[in-house]
Amino acid sequence: MKMEEGMQLIDGNGKFNVEGLKDFMTATGFAQCGLSYAIVAIIGQQSSGKSTLMNHVFGTNFKMLDAYKRRGQTTKGIWIAKCNDMKPFTIAMDFEGTDSKARGEDNTAFERQSALFALAIADIILINMWYKDIGLEHAASRPLLKTVFQVMKRLFKPRKRTLLFVIRDHSKTPFEYLETALKEDIDEIWDSVAEPETSRSVVLSDFFNVEIAALSSYEFEEENFKEQVARLRQRFISPGGLTDQREAEPSSGFFIRAEKIWKTIKDNKDLDLPALKVMVATVRCEEIAEEKLRQFTTDDDWLALKEDVQDGPVSGFGATLDSILETYLSQYDMEVIHFDQHVWNAKRRQMESQALEVVRNAYDTMLEYLYSNTLESFKTSLEQLLKGGEGFVASAGTCAQSCFLQFDKGCEDAFIRLSGWNGSGVRGKLSRHMLSEMMAKHVKQFTDVLADEVQSLFEAGEADTWVSVRNLLASKTDVAESELSNAHVDFEVPRSEIDKRLGYLKENARSVVERKARESAATGRVLMRMKDRFVKVFNHDENSKSGAWTSEQNIEEIERNALSASLKILEIMAAIRLDQTTDQIEHALFSSLMDGNGAVPASGATPDLLTSNAWEEVSPNATLLTPVECKSLWMQFKADIKYIINQATSAQGTLRQAKRAIKIVVGVAVVVGAAVVATVGAPTAMGIAARPEVAAVMKEVGPGLAAVMKDIGPEVLATLKDIGPEVAGAVRSLGPQIVTAVIAMMTNGFARPHQQ
Repeated sequence: MKMEEGMQLIDGNGKFNVEGLKDFMTATGFAQCGLSYAIVAIIGQQSSGKSTLMNHVFGTNFKMLDAYKRRGQTTKGIWIAKCNDMKPFTIAMDFEGTDSKARGEDNTAFERQSALFALAIADIILINMWYKDIGLEHAASRPLLKTVFQVMKRLFKPRKRTLLFVIRDHSKTPFEYLETALKEDIDEIWDSVAEPETSRSVVLSDFFNVEIAALSSYEFEEENFKEQVARLRQRFISPGGLTDQREAEPSSGFFIRAEKIWKTIKDNKDLDLPALKVMVATVRCEEIAEEKLRQFTTDDDWLALKEDVQDGPVSGFGATLDSILETYLSQYDMEVIHFDQHVWNAKRRQMESQALEVVRNAYDTMLEYLYSNTLESFKTSLEQLLKGGEGFVASAGTCAQSCFLQFDKGCEDAFIRLSGWNGSGVRGKLSRHMLSEMMAKHVKQFTDVLADEVQSLFEAGEADTWVSVRNLLASKTDVAESELSNAHVDFEVPRSEIDKRLGYLKENARSVVERKARESAATGRVLMRMKDRFVKVFNHDENSKSGAWTSEQNIEEIERNALSASLKILEIMAAIRLDQTTDQIEHALFSSLMDGNGAVPASGATPDLLTSNAWEEVSPNATLLTPVECKSLWMQFKADIKYIINQATSAQGTLRQAKRAIKIVVGVAVVVGAAVVATVGAPTAMGIAARPEVAAVMKEVGPGLAAVMKDIGPEVLATLKDIGPEVAGAVRSLGPQIVTAVIAMMTNGFARPHQQ
């Protein structure tokens, strides 16, 4: 015998297989388990997949329904098998399905007897039921459970069991809803069962722990089904799991106990068919409800309303739909008035639920129209107020209040009285999206201003650029936070939502600064600012005034100052410094690219700190220009400014040569004049000097000549000393007339430049 395939404990005629059970216990070692075992049974409708579920969860091999053949009875009577790889030792019991066509009209007694046997003998009872049958009187086994509970209270002493309701083919309905509804029904059934006169009052928890699980369709969602079954198995085998929640009796007495319980159940006359009245009411009320629901779904007024909603919001939607629904519900009430009240009330609730499922899409569409129209109205109103000069947050608050009032009125118009639905979920979404719209506009305005001001700071390139950037970022962010901190009052969103969005504002502001820093750190832009800074410092004096180069200026010192100012720009743009962290970038740049006096260091003078692709103490995300990039940029910069420096040096050299030539010419003129005086004599020279035109010229050029004479350098004086005697001799060899002519020519020569 393969113990996973099991043996028939009770046949279809209700005969208990005593000898077969003894053999089973011996072969499986069940009799030696003591208290370490568990018994799991499953009951439910025929062809509902009970055997399939047991095989997947417990590793048994009960015979299963062939899905490609017609539906029919697979399991007959009650079968028992050993579970595979289960601890503690576990016995599975597979029960014949209820509502079996094979048994005909006499099936109910055996159904009740076998179900009661399961409840009495097993520690855990799986009740297999279809998802779509939740709440149905017969399909949900309400009459079955009620009858069983009555007998349990009367015949058996309390012993803790677990009822595990397994909901099959679960789809969209939230599991929590099904769980709540099912537990309420179970409690209601238990409470409705009268207490025996000789028994103390007992509660459901004295007999049962109620558990509920839901499984997807095995046929259409096999992978999901297997995953869910695997988790269900874990509920049995995990420490503290379902098989540990039990009160056991010695396993050796199991066959005697099982036989006695079955005999007791078989002999009990209270386990007859449920009242015919309940069965008929269940069937007829369900048929009437289905008919009225079909009539409603094909109603012309409903179809017209449904079509109108697709084109736009419909005024009076809720009232119109309430009227249509009430028509068919009233017809149902009139036709079922003489059936069992509990049954027809249950079926009416089911019909209401199904009708609401039909209209839900139309209702949701109405709310979506309200949502989109209100949001668009908010955008338009906010834009108009802002253009009119209203404050940003104040404008948003005014628009929000007006739009919420508009939305609430629309929800009242769409409300379906029967449903109890409201638009709170959509209203919450509307609130969040209006807040998002307001925030988006505010953030854009805020970040645009921030970006422009940050760009200006980077372009200015002052030594404290990053201090100024940090201060600007902090002050602008503080202002924005202050403006938005009370927005949750107008937009009806939790403070946590506002805090979340303010966090986004801070992150966005920081990212704007980082983006502008990276844009400003583009090598072309940095090189341009370095050259502009060099030209500004090199070509302007300390008062920022430009002028011609003089022979006295120290070009090398001015060059060093200009290079240092340009290198500072490179240092500023090498890394992002929003967190006030310290780094050695300035030291690395100046020590590698300039010596202590500001000049370019000689080769090998100091270690080259710019051969790496990363700065020490600076993260890669904060790096704008790597050391290698800085060095390359500096070399390019030096090459670009070389022409400017050469021009300045050349201009100063030319100026100095010109000045030296002028000094020599003037000196020669002075020597010639002295020689002339010595040759013609002082009286004659004084006579010539007394002439008006000569006196006028001498009056004008005299101070200049004195200054030039004072400024004549030693080298010019030495030259004049050498040529002086030669000039004097040449002058003495000339006649008086010629000397007079020379003096006149010199006078005219000095006079013409002055007159011009």
